[in-house]
Amino acid sequence: MEYKPYDDVMLFMGVLSVKGFPQTLRASLEKNFGPIKTISDPFPFSFTDYYVPEMGEGIERFFISFSTLVSPSSLADVKVITNEIEKEYEENGGRKINLDPGTLSESNIILATTKNRSHRIAIGQNLYAELTLMYKNREYVSFPWTYSDYKSERVQNTLLEFRKDYLLMRKKFINK
Repeated sequence: MEYKPYDDVMLFMGVLSVKGFPQTLRASLEKNFGPIKTISDPFPFSFTDYYVPEMGEGIERFFISFSTLVSPSSLADVKVITNEIEKEYEENGGRKINLDPGTLSESNIILATTKNRSHRIAIGQNLYAELTLMYKNREYVSFPWTYSDYKSERVQNTLLEFRKDYLLMRKKFINK
């Protein structure tokens, strides 16, 4: 039996922050994952108060995408690195920056997590992944477990823009 290689995907991150986007964070992300392609405008994170006890008030959400395509099999390694980067921004035992890496392909959005649930799949290194959004009929379709912000028009529009970038990047890669 012959195995086909994975299609490369776009690495992106959802970022929750009470510190904005420090230059030191950007430098660390680019050192580990390559040049940042896009940074979305930040907006207040009001979808849940789950993170307030740890992070405090004034949490903002924004998304970043990277210029280098990656193998989807790298997601666990990426999550391990982002967990270490988060520790650099801890204060009094609580994160002030939360990095949620994911992959974006032509057909879906997959997020990495440390928490197991019935719909998540083990991806190694005691981590899990979930299909968060599926692309169908020119839009993203959510699931019962999809995070509220990923169901929002604002986030989906950002991810649709990332998807356009991804398709152009794939086209350039294939035509080389």
